Amino acid sequence: MLGSKLAITDTARLFNWNRVEDVFNEHRATTVGRDLDIGGLSYALLETLGPQQWPFPAGATEGRARLYADGRFPTETGRAKFAKTVYRPTAEKTDPRHPLHLNTGRLRDQWHGMSRSGRVARLYNHAEEPLLEMNARDMELRGLADGDIVQATSRRGAAVLRVCASESMRSGQTFLAMHWGGRFMNSAGANALTLSAFDPVSRQPELKHAAIQVKKLDLPWQLVVMRHTDAMRSPGAAAELLSRVQPLLGEFTHATLGLFGRESPAVILRAAHATPAAGELIDRIDALFEFDPASSLSYLDARRGISKRMMIEDGKVTAVRLTGETAAREWLKDAMAQGSDAGAIRPWMLAPVSAPPAGSAARGRILCNCLDVSVKEIADEVSRGLDLAAIQEKLCCGTECGSCLPELKRMVRLPEAA
Repeated sequence: MLGSKLAITDTARLFNWNRVEDVFNEHRATTVGRDLDIGGLSYALLETLGPQQWPFPAGATEGRARLYADGRFPTETGRAKFAKTVYRPTAEKTDPRHPLHLNTGRLRDQWHGMSRSGRVARLYNHAEEPLLEMNARDMELRGLADGDIVQATSRRGAAVLRVCASESMRSGQTFLAMHWGGRFMNSAGANALTLSAFDPVSRQPELKHAAIQVKKLDLPWQLVVMRHTDAMRSPGAAAELLSRVQPLLGEFTHATLGLFGRESPAVILRAAHATPAAGELIDRIDALFEFDPASSLSYLDARRGISKRMMIEDGKVTAVRLTGETAAREWLKDAMAQGSDAGAIRPWMLAPVSAPPAGSAARGRILCNCLDVSVKEIADEVSRGLDLAAIQEKLCCGTECGSCLPELKRMVRLPEAA
């Protein structure tokens, strides 16, 4: 966007990198002499020795384990500065109308408002849609099960989303990732629930806590639409389709929009409502997702409000719409993500079955995004008695960036995961 507003000569001067390594070298130069000095790091060193702990100044042979071990700090006097603070409780208290604590924070694979990371399909494979995490006992008391749709309400607003049980939530706590907003769901997400209180000294907003109520919603009519964007013959097709579909999110009580896949991105729209959507709205959705009647299989049960459409191109499923009945959504999503042969699953595509046909298996949620290893694949090895080292040797999960290691350790029940 910035480059489009600059003269060609300015663009060449400001963006004059020839290789990715040139960008790294420019960043490295900005750190020299600071407490995060990485002047001694290079692509060659990283390729040879792997990740290094910083600071790693020029001339060093290894990173420094601890900052300020010499007792000197980056201040005028070299001495640390302490600020006297007085404990203040959270600005908002729970009460019978809002009995649950809402905490917000980031997802492992997303960043800020997802303006950039939200364009990368593989980053959705670990957390594919907005979810409210809750303690299992709190869910049981409210008659909730994983995947149920709830309305989370604070004193300022509400958000409608699915709920899931989390072992990391104590009773009375809930968690909603901060990244999801109006681009990906039909509300402002966490921002609709949090408050404007801030710390008087640091001015840091108190975005991490709010009091909420959670109520189950009865939304029997559901819709799922999935579209491979490679088949749309446009380099920016995924981002363009996300933008085109986003205005429709407000048509439903619950609606989310996102991506899935790896090298080949696909867009997915999930929606739920108390009553079936009008035929005109379904036609608009089909048009936006560019369903071609000539290459589509269709099914219609007008009496029950069920309609389905599948598009097959070059022997692969490239688009799916399930309306009114969505039992097959997960294994069809897996089939699209893996580029499975449509011929093998064709007889089952329009059937109301939640399990994949014989000879195929749903992979489910991806735990290791770097090497594309699923939770199911890891769980299978755990059930065979393999420990962490053996699983990593066999599947290689957790051997690249390491961000999946905490969850991987929990799965194999290592003491370090406690």
